[in-house]
Amino acid sequence: MNRRELLRVAAAVPLASAALSRNASAQSAYPNRNITMIVPFPAGGQADLAARPVAAALERILGKPVIVDNRAGGAGGSIGNAQAARADADGYTLLMTLSSLAVLPEADRLFDRPVAYEVSQFAPIARVLADPTLLAVPASAPWKTLQEFVEDAKKRPGQIPYGSSGPYGTLHVAMEMFAASAGIKLLHVPFRGAGPALTALLSGTVQALASAPGTLKQQVDDGKMRVLANWGAERIKSFPDLPTFRELGYKDVEFYIWAGLFAQSALPGPIMTRLREAMADAVKAPEVIKTFETAGSPVAYMDAPEFSKFVADDSARLIAAVKKIGKVE
Repeated sequence: MNRRELLRVAAAVPLASAALSRNASAQSAYPNRNITMIVPFPAGGQADLAARPVAAALERILGKPVIVDNRAGGAGGSIGNAQAARADADGYTLLMTLSSLAVLPEADRLFDRPVAYEVSQFAPIARVLADPTLLAVPASAPWKTLQEFVEDAKKRPGQIPYGSSGPYGTLHVAMEMFAASAGIKLLHVPFRGAGPALTALLSGTVQALASAPGTLKQQVDDGKMRVLANWGAERIKSFPDLPTFRELGYKDVEFYIWAGLFAQSALPGPIMTRLREAMADAVKAPEVIKTFETAGSPVAYMDAPEFSKFVADDSARLIAAVKKIGKVE
């Protein structure tokens, strides 16, 4: 190495050291500005229910504003998920999303569309909620039981409209699993999120909806709708008299709608550790616990390692379900 090369290397060392020092300092000072929590659905759905109290708790714990950003672009949440995937991996753009995270890329492949994002682009931070979906109908609907609903659907194939948060979103997959098992054909009416789909059910625009207990309980308690069945493996505390699909003879119909917080997979380790610690505290906050329990969706916290395995296992099951359902609109 000649003298000129030695001088160039010597000059570069302090610059590299300074850059590393700045990077380490930025990580240790995290957060030093506002954090955005993307919710890829409109207000009123399960992801939004999870995001708002958690964001408020994180804001108190981290000492910086945590702004909930509803990216209600439709596509079952795919647009908001993709925006979060493309964001800088610096801890300032997080994603509160649902179990459809793994389903939507598979749906893109099923229809030979460009894949909007891959699950591998995300790092799970914490699971917040995990509930079975419930089948809801308007209080004015003629069906008092699931059997009556199925019998009517068989007489009128493709005529009973049900709402969803978009093609291959959580609400769509749950209903198609049930319809395939029952041997019925329903009319799928997609909306831009679970909130608008719930509004459509209340207005009578659609006649059925699969949704989480937390978004249905108040409406059921107020006598505005009734629930016919529970997609879970067992009955739940907030609806103890509601039978499961398994109890009613549909052994292969089981579906859960979970909500969890994610960052980009390239997120630096120290920032991930800070967020994990903050989430562990956030889910213990009395206001978070009270909000979720009042809605009928108690906290179902999992830290990153356990949540990562849960996501992998649940994703495999849901992807298999999507392949079984095939192309549906």
